Amino acid sequence: MNMPPEDPVRLVECLKSLGITKYEALVYIALLRVPSATASEIHESSGVPRASVYPVLDQLLEKDLVSVSQSAPKRFAAIPSGEAINRLVSRIDSDAEFARNSLLAIHHQRLSNEQGSEELIWNLYGIDAIRKRLIDLIVGATREIRIITHPNVLSEEIMTMLANASHRIQVETVIARWDQATGKNLKISINQHSEIFHGSAEANELMAGGICITDGARVLVIVGSGDTDSVALFSESEGFVRFFSRYYDLVIERAKKNG
Repeated sequence: MNMPPEDPVRLVECLKSLGITKYEALVYIALLRVPSATASEIHESSGVPRASVYPVLDQLLEKDLVSVSQSAPKRFAAIPSGEAINRLVSRIDSDAEFARNSLLAIHHQRLSNEQGSEELIWNLYGIDAIRKRLIDLIVGATREIRIITHPNVLSEEIMTMLANASHRIQVETVIARWDQATGKNLKISINQHSEIFHGSAEANELMAGGICITDGARVLVIVGSGDTDSVALFSESEGFVRFFSRYYDLVIERAKKNG
């Protein structure tokens, strides 16, 4: 069998990649050259400092890469190289499996916390993204939908979905106009006095938007109703929901007075 040319530096680096230190590699290589050796002999043949030899031997014993006699002085011997490499690789595989499982558990815990988090607030940009989230909220609602909105925010599809949803849950909406058929549990408040800044149509269009609350647990707050200038915040945060539920109630009270 052809033996590879010896490259001490590369050999040490390769052994280090298998999970042992430079001193451990030097001691193991030195022991592999002889049947056995004392700590003093290992120091002389390996170049490892005398004070470090015994700690390094203890580490190699722990990794099952050397054996020790019960003589005085103690003599140490390297286990065969093939077996040593197998043990190092097995140790790496075991550590990798442990790391993989631990990191996976951490990642899954993070995902679980995100899904159930009460602190996350998501940003949405553009009317298309906002309408998609509205559709998701309508589809996912199981008890009630409460929505105040500028008519431009609601597409025909969304208005139809709200009417259909009212056949299974309570739906309450405040809007300037409603051209759809009414559903079983659909309560509509027509608010013709929704101007925020009287006499400033441009400002009113800029501030137009709405609030959608579903099941008292999720809130979508919308500012703007144009194709690209619309923005929204979505959250399931308890504080966020409580704040905008109160705001919603105040707007409902005003709508009833002005409707």
